[in-house]
Amino acid sequence: MKRAILAAVAGILMTLASTPGPAVAQEVPGPQGPESGASRRQPWLLPIPGERLLMHAIVMRPPGPGPFPLAVINHGSIQAAQMREKYPLREYPILSQWLLARGYAVVLPLRPGHGETGGPYFEDQGRCDRPDYRQAGVRTADSIEATITYMTAQPFVRDSGVVVAGHSAGGWGALALASRNPEAIQAVINLAGGRGGRSDNKPSNNCSPDRLIATVAEFGRSARIPTLWLYSENDSYFPPALSRAMYDAFRSAGGRAEYHLLPAFGTEGHRLIDMDDAASLWAPIMETFLAKQRPLTHNTTLEGFAWPAP
Repeated sequence: MKRAILAAVAGILMTLASTPGPAVAQEVPGPQGPESGASRRQPWLLPIPGERLLMHAIVMRPPGPGPFPLAVINHGSIQAAQMREKYPLREYPILSQWLLARGYAVVLPLRPGHGETGGPYFEDQGRCDRPDYRQAGVRTADSIEATITYMTAQPFVRDSGVVVAGHSAGGWGALALASRNPEAIQAVINLAGGRGGRSDNKPSNNCSPDRLIATVAEFGRSARIPTLWLYSENDSYFPPALSRAMYDAFRSAGGRAEYHLLPAFGTEGHRLIDMDDAASLWAPIMETFLAKQRPLTHNTTLEGFAWPAP
């Protein structure tokens, strides 16, 4: 009796398997929906060479067909796996709109190991007592470079003049990428970049500041792309003495860098990328820095967006 039942079940399964059904949606790289709003906001999926997973991303662009220069804004990170699983796809509206208003197409990728993108956490820095800051930066750089490679192949994006901006771990990855000198990149903007900050949730407590300084010097030995470094006096992750030591090490090793320590603002200077009172401080600095690299030919003002004059 049991054999008869099993044979019947097997027959049903074989019938179902051979019966045509609705096609199963497969995730493919590229836009995942229509554009919306004045910023032409659009969800995308971005591939990473050699990996099966796709990065979730938001793409915004100015009016018109382009091609536009590309700006890639890269988020921070966190070692705690449970918190990374809930990591949102950050859009950094102040910086995004600032770049859009200056004619850039903006992409904000969510790197592997974070939020909706999921997958392995490639940029793990390891144990606090012996962190591998180089590996963390290099793997972050891999994701940023994959984003640039895919987006500069799009018809509305130029294949040169790319600006890479990164906050915290994203800034650290941007400096690691600068050490490779990709031909498409025009400039790197490091906003409070670093790793290992605020260990044990204690302010001004880095896991291994000497290793951080030594690693950024290693990046500086080969980096020839102009970099802008923006930190603040009340950054509890990378306080002034540490950020200045990192910059000095990068410059002394041969890296091209410009450092600005912003006055204290709010309760946490590490958040300079998304605070209104910080934007009025970094905007004129960033404007001057980018103008020195190459004059922009696009000067678009988005409807409904007005940037305060410096």
